[in-house]
Amino acid sequence: MIDLKQYIDSIDLILLQNSTLQPWEVLEHLERILAAHIATLGNDYVIENNIAIHKTATIEEGVTLKGTIIISENCFVGAHAYLRGAIFLSNSVTIGPSSEIKQSIIADHSAVAHFNFIGNSILGQYVNFEAGSLCANHYNERQDKRIMVKHKNQMIDTKTEKFGALVGDHSKIGANAVLSPGTILEPFSVVKRLELVEQVK
Repeated sequence: MIDLKQYIDSIDLILLQNSTLQPWEVLEHLERILAAHIATLGNDYVIENNIAIHKTATIEEGVTLKGTIIISENCFVGAHAYLRGAIFLSNSVTIGPSSEIKQSIIADHSAVAHFNFIGNSILGQYVNFEAGSLCANHYNERQDKRIMVKHKNQMIDTKTEKFGALVGDHSKIGANAVLSPGTILEPFSVVKRLELVEQVK
């Protein structure tokens, strides 16, 4: 079992409703979780078509929002970013221009620079992705596309074909680095520029 609280200190258990869910299970149920949470939000959010945007958030020109999405207080979403839900951006998250975020949770004060892809992933707080770095979420090259993760020297079968990464608080991902599907990074991890992280061969 992976305890999300060991990776993300600020994880909102009220939002997640069930702290026993594994990261890929949280993402699988994220649409329902966010829809329930949107129903509790106050008038400091503008809510339309299951998209809730805090009034202090900045959404630049050309941004595309699809699905159930919460964009929290003081977030910034740069020009021509593409967010396809379900997505939860916690407080003061920055999404740079022309980045794509798919079915993910990004915790407080984290930043995705520009030209990034974050797919089916959970990022902790104060995480930084430099330009062009990616969380890959699917094994295009394999016949068996089911994703395994390595946690504390044990292999866990996620029973899913779509899961990117769990990135612990304060981690730094260098420019053009790639996190392969099923990557688990401890808090304060550093991934070098151009590095490929492939924990399961």
